[in-house]
Amino acid sequence: MDTTISRRAAIRVAWALPVGLAMPAIARAQAGTTITVHYAQPFIYKDSYDAILAEFAKREPSIKVNTVTTPNYEEGAQLILRQAATNQLPDLSYQGFNRLRIFAERGIAQDLAPLLRTEGEPVKAGYSPNLLALGQFGGIQAGLAYAASNPICYYNAGLVKRAGGDPDNFPRDWDGVLALAAKIDTLGDGTDGLWYTWNGDDWMFSALLFGHGGRMLNADETDVGFAGPEGLASLKLIERMVKQAGMPNLTAAAARQAFAAGKLGMIFQTTALVRGTVSGVGQNFELRTTGMPVIDAEKGRLPTGGAAGMLCAKDPAKREAAWKFLRFSTGPEGQAMMVKNTGYLPCNQIAIDDPQYLGQFYRENPLFVPSVKQIPISIPWYAFPGSNSVRVTQTMVDNLARIVESRATPEEVQKDMATEVRRLLPRKS
Repeated sequence: MDTTISRRAAIRVAWALPVGLAMPAIARAQAGTTITVHYAQPFIYKDSYDAILAEFAKREPSIKVNTVTTPNYEEGAQLILRQAATNQLPDLSYQGFNRLRIFAERGIAQDLAPLLRTEGEPVKAGYSPNLLALGQFGGIQAGLAYAASNPICYYNAGLVKRAGGDPDNFPRDWDGVLALAAKIDTLGDGTDGLWYTWNGDDWMFSALLFGHGGRMLNADETDVGFAGPEGLASLKLIERMVKQAGMPNLTAAAARQAFAAGKLGMIFQTTALVRGTVSGVGQNFELRTTGMPVIDAEKGRLPTGGAAGMLCAKDPAKREAAWKFLRFSTGPEGQAMMVKNTGYLPCNQIAIDDPQYLGQFYRENPLFVPSVKQIPISIPWYAFPGSNSVRVTQTMVDNLARIVESRATPEEVQKDMATEVRRLLPRKS
């Protein structure tokens, strides 16, 4: 059973979990145990979860899994915060990396480190230190990484050729990208040069900020870090996309539809959408992918997006069942299914290293490879501290809209965005 929950829906899900139960060592799941699993972004993740659910059902026939979905990570985080207040949490929730922090700080996320230790050395199960670090906040292992991503460029080889570009030698810097996009923009017939994912959350803005060597907050998290030259350069780059390359003001869904229809030369978005983009494009044109343009060759980095499974169950039997599902979904077999059905990067070292899982897949599917090559410069998706983290993200998106809609200059937006975010940061004593 898959229930989708939207912002406008009245959220009243009957997750009747016992309240006040202690959390002892994992108990043996009883026959007929039913658990509820939440995840966000079904338009990306559904096929991967469906594949894992089908295989898990074969291996654990006594465990029934019901799923609840939300359109995006932000609504998923708000859902869990509301359900925590009424003791109606799901048994397992897959949250965006940048939202785990608030659940760790509020005591909602359970520490998975003791459970991992009971099964032996985590690294032997494929949980390497760098992969575990993606889910570590508040001094605990708040989640196990399920899917990781970084931003890449998808482009229409036919439109690139028509505009005088070489699909085999795509520009590696933003000057070249914008110049090419401007030429595609003049081809006519409703064709646009590029679209950059600026809306939804702060992830793609952080890709430009980190690419310039900047940071969201300063080292001790007492002030914004994007108020300096790196932040302004990032905002000016978004303005150039609009003014120089003619970037249209589209929703993410509309931009993806335009790209699939052959009306958009290039689109910058998460690698998680490779599988969906391949399906959408079909035989319309020759689809290519490449890495993000290099900004600062030494300091430049990219954010690691994606989600991690967070254990919430308190009932011992449900807790064991949910742990089994989390372990399977983040184990080598589950990770191989996840990668093949999305475009995300695997989060289990065995799945990465053992050829039987993904080696042949990457050889046969070159569109998935650019994100793998960017792993060395990828760093964690920044998680804002405090209870206003979701509001901080929305504040940034709202301000970026002013540039895309040509209602404000980068300088004005940087100043206002810094002022508004500062108000939302937790006060330091």
